[in-house]
Parts: sequence; structure tokens; C-alpha cells
Amino acid sequence: MREILGSHVSFSKEKQMLGSVLEALSYKSNTFMFYTGAPQNTTRMPINPELTLLAHNLMNKENINIENVVVHAPYIINLANDKNKDFNISFLKEELARVESLGVSKLVLHPGSHVGLGIDQGIQNIIDALNEVMLDDGKVIICLETMAGKGSEVGSCLEEIKRIIDGVSKKDKIGVCIDTCHLNDAGYEMAEFDKFLQEFDSIIGISNIKVVHVNDSKNDLGAHKDRHENIGYGFLGFDTLLKIVHHPKLKDVPKILETPYVGTGKDQYPPYLFEIEMLQSDKFNENLQTEIISYYKDGKNK
Repeated sequence: MREILGSHVSFSKEKQMLGSVLEALSYKSNTFMFYTGAPQNTTRMPINPELTLLAHNLMNKENINIENVVVHAPYIINLANDKNKDFNISFLKEELARVESLGVSKLVLHPGSHVGLGIDQGIQNIIDALNEVMLDDGKVIICLETMAGKGSEVGSCLEEIKRIIDGVSKKDKIGVCIDTCHLNDAGYEMAEFDKFLQEFDSIIGISNIKVVHVNDSKNDLGAHKDRHENIGYGFLGFDTLLKIVHHPKLKDVPKILETPYVGTGKDQYPPYLFEIEMLQSDKFNENLQTEIISYYKDGKNK
């Protein structure tokens, strides 16, 4: 069975979502995720409806279901801390409107960091902000991402995610994005994924998993560092990630790769074509990095 599998792709001023679709197709993906602007700043280009229509037409032609496409909210939004509260809420409202105009229904959001306020206040701040930005007629589901537990991050354990969901009034507009690297770094053993899913189901409910970020980790279990690694080259390993991608209880959930580019300096190349092939074919490529560099640098993709 071909899984719903794709990667992070770009969103440029010139081609916008059409360029995102074209990049996803170049990786032989059937879904994709993108930011509508740089994740670290507030610069946002107007959405071009003509390019959006062309993107949708191409997706229809190539059998990419728009319901499986994902937008990631910018990192600079921090709902957990009081600082810049009005900005964070306003910017998230704008981002939700942009996502709706693109016809996408899933927005992945980092819950935020409380930065010394304490976990309880951080969670309450997130709940209050989410209840303010969610509209009755809104179509976008905000997917809270599981975090690695760096610093004062909120959402590194399932109980914290559950508390946020419980406090949100519009339950149909909230979900979860599980990230395999983050979960590993937070202390959840991904090699025992069935056990993890049972725990998730008992605390939150599997039906709330709307997106899976498929990433290996440069760090051992419980490191709380959040450093992604290429598929099969980190502490999770290929077999563990393969089982997660093919897990029957997640067969209808889009899986997105956010693994690092391969190479050094200016010669860095996306790994997604090769990693997606590995996961779809169930076969680990021991020469992954060498083949990626050769494919792009030597012009074999031309």
C-alpha cells in the first residue's frame, strides 16, 4: 500500500503553492507541508488566488488530496508566554486566514514556551489564545505538535497536550501532530510504538492524530534537544520509522519528513526523493547521502 507520505517543501513569492506542488511531485510525494512565509519573521506575501487555483488543478491531476496537505505555523508565534500576547494572537489569526484562502485544512503549531511563567500559566495562556483565534465558521484544524522538551517548552508530554485540548471550546478545530524525533527526545520509546499509541489513545485519543512528522533523531532517548537526522541514520533507526509510517492505525494520516539536507556549505541537497523511496519500498539505502549528492551535484536529476 502506498502511504500518504511527503515532506517539507518551499513556498516562493513567484510560484507560491504551485511551486510547492511541483517540488512535492519532484520527490514523488503524494502530500506535502510548507510555511506561507519565513518561519522566523513576520514577512508575508499576499496570497495569489490564480496560483492557488493552478496548484489545486495540478493536485487534482496528480491525485494529491488537498485534505492531506499541511501548513506549518511560524516559530515566532509563542502562545504560552504573556510577552507580545496581542501580536501572537493577531499573527495567528492572519495565518489561519491565509491557510483558509489556500484551501488547506491543517495548521501545525508549536504550543510555545512559558519562559519562566510555569507550566500551568503557560498552558492557560495557550488555551486562552486558541479560544480567541478559533472562529465558529473556520475550517482549519490547529494541530498541536508534540515537543522535545527544550528549555520551557510546553507539550513535551501527552498530559500537557491533553490539558490544552480539554480547555479548548471548539473541539472540532483542535488536533495533534506527533513528531517522532521530538517524542524520542522527550523520552517516549518509538521502538515500542504500539505501546505509545495505546498510551496516546488512553490519554488523548488516536482520532486526534491529524499529522505525523517522520524524523530520525541525532540524540538518544530523553535528550530534550530536538535535532533531526536523516531516516535510518539516527537513534530511532529505519525499522522503527518504517513501522510507524506503515502503522495501520495511522493509514489515513499524512506523514511529513522534516529531515536535514545532505552535504556541506553551498552544496546541500534535499533528501526527500530518496527517503520517500526508502519508506515506500521498505528498503534501507546504506548509500543514501552519497547518492543524494551525486544525483543533484552531478546533474543526474536533469
